[in-house]
Amino acid sequence: MSATIINLIIQIISGAIGGNAAGSRLEKASMGTVGNTIAGAVGGLGGGQLLGALVPALAGSAGGVDLASIAGQLVGGGVGGAIVTAIVGMILNAMSKR
Repeated sequence: MSATIINLIIQIISGAIGGNAAGSRLEKASMGTVGNTIAGAVGGLGGGQLLGALVPALAGSAGGVDLASIAGQLVGGGVGGAIVTAIVGMILNAMSKR
C-alpha cells in the first residue's frame, strides 16, 4: 500500500475514535455511537489532511511511512474527529431544542 492510503486509513480510524471519545465525554454533543463515528471519521480525515498540509514532515510522502508520520496522522485525525463531533453534536442539540 502507498503511504497516502495508509495515512488516510489512520486518519479515518483515529478520527472515529476521537469522535466517540468526545461524544462520551460531552453528553450534550453526543449523537449516538453511529453519529459520533461518522462525524469523527469525517473530522479525522479533515484534521489529518490539514495537519499534513501545515507540517509537511508529518505527511509521510517523502520516504514512506515512519513513526513520526503515523503519530502525526493519529494526533491530527483524533483531534479533528473530536472537534467536528463536538461542533456538529452541539449544533444538532441546539436545533432539537427549538
